[in-house]
Amino acid sequence: MKKSFHRRGDLILQEKPFACVLQPQYRQQRCDRCFKQGKVLKCSNCLYVRYCNRSCQTEAWPDHKDECAKLKALPAGLVVPAAALMMARIIRRLQQGGDFQKGYYTPKYYRRFHDLMPHEENIRKDAKRMEHFESLSVVLLRLLDEPAIPAGGELLRIYGKMCINSFNIVDNETITIGTGMYLGASILDHSCRPNAVPTFVGDTLQIRLLEDYTGSEVDFGKIYISYIDLLNPADARQSELADRYYFRCECDRCRDEAERKLMNAAACPNADCDEPLDLDGGKLTACPACKTEIKDSRREQFVEISSFTKEQLSKMKDVAYLDVCQLCLKRQKGILHQYNVYYLKTLDHAFECAIDMEKWTEAIGYGLRLVDGFRKFHGQYHPLFGLLLMKVGKMQLYLCQFAEAMKSLHAAEKIVRVTHGDQHDLYRQQLVPLLCDAAREFELAEEAKKGSDSGVEIREIMQ
Repeated sequence: MKKSFHRRGDLILQEKPFACVLQPQYRQQRCDRCFKQGKVLKCSNCLYVRYCNRSCQTEAWPDHKDECAKLKALPAGLVVPAAALMMARIIRRLQQGGDFQKGYYTPKYYRRFHDLMPHEENIRKDAKRMEHFESLSVVLLRLLDEPAIPAGGELLRIYGKMCINSFNIVDNETITIGTGMYLGASILDHSCRPNAVPTFVGDTLQIRLLEDYTGSEVDFGKIYISYIDLLNPADARQSELADRYYFRCECDRCRDEAERKLMNAAACPNADCDEPLDLDGGKLTACPACKTEIKDSRREQFVEISSFTKEQLSKMKDVAYLDVCQLCLKRQKGILHQYNVYYLKTLDHAFECAIDMEKWTEAIGYGLRLVDGFRKFHGQYHPLFGLLLMKVGKMQLYLCQFAEAMKSLHAAEKIVRVTHGDQHDLYRQQLVPLLCDAAREFELAEEAKKGSDSGVEIREIMQ
């Protein structure tokens, strides 16, 4: 019997990749077939790719056998760009009849490789992408026999389809570990207010609902995921989507002027007032809520600190430094509003840096300050929000803050159950054990407290 109603958290699509590739920096830590982390052994012939066991190596062989000799012939120590290896794998798959492979997104409807949009005209006008394409074309000569490489126009279309339709494959920490192309899931459009979320089990893509859905069969024309980081103002999101996917997002969130102002908001000079202030344009002369005057010096200070913060965040795209984050936060205090996204981004960097440096108390403080902002802009159900609460709860448990840990971990459980499902490793093998430990330690602490209180009462009676 068909369901007439789909609940938040329901799995609506699960798909293996048409082609995928592991990021080069994880080759010595993860299996090239299932992406599982752990002990991996090199292919005995090419000595380039690695597998976690014989089963994965056997499953991978039909796809790997043709590339194996090419990888073996490469100079020792040469690392193949992930995009080049991905293109080579797509081309080989197509030559083996892959264009007839169907990626089903419902029991009846599917997509094939030729259904994907190549955006050829956009690619040709994109200088950075064309430069990237030309460099990959040179590398492909080492990975494929020259007669097997499609002619220029067709090769460019394959490149375009790869760029536009691939997913970043992420691990349980939402760190990108690979790239995959999923034919069925390519039907999904973008929204800055998505009603579904992608997560991964190894290289398997799962799409789950973030909202209840009425209907016996899901209409994927009404299902949206986010292609990008949502912790950005509308103009930044629109710019990123235009640069990467060649369209301008005009969803209701991008047209939400109130949110745009909030994401760039200044704090009120009155420390007791939480009103977000829009200082763009110089029109605001007093706080709308408490009527505190907005002086020109205050406006100049806001502009200067905002620019300083953006500059530092730009420098920390690859590596963040706790002392820089602390300097930014010190200067932002009382100037940037608590929902200003650049303040939140600084907090997020500080949170991760403090964890890396094992400064647990500081990290918890940063994490708790992030909660409202993450809920506001990522939404109540988002993997990053669930992971934030889980990390905070784990540190609280380590520091014997058992009641606080229970609260954080229970909140994380409600989110992760929706975003990942209760069978996912993140839920079963990481979150549930933490919850059990927190509950046990909390009960022991409460029993010890009762015993201590009883001892005090007895001494008082005896006296």
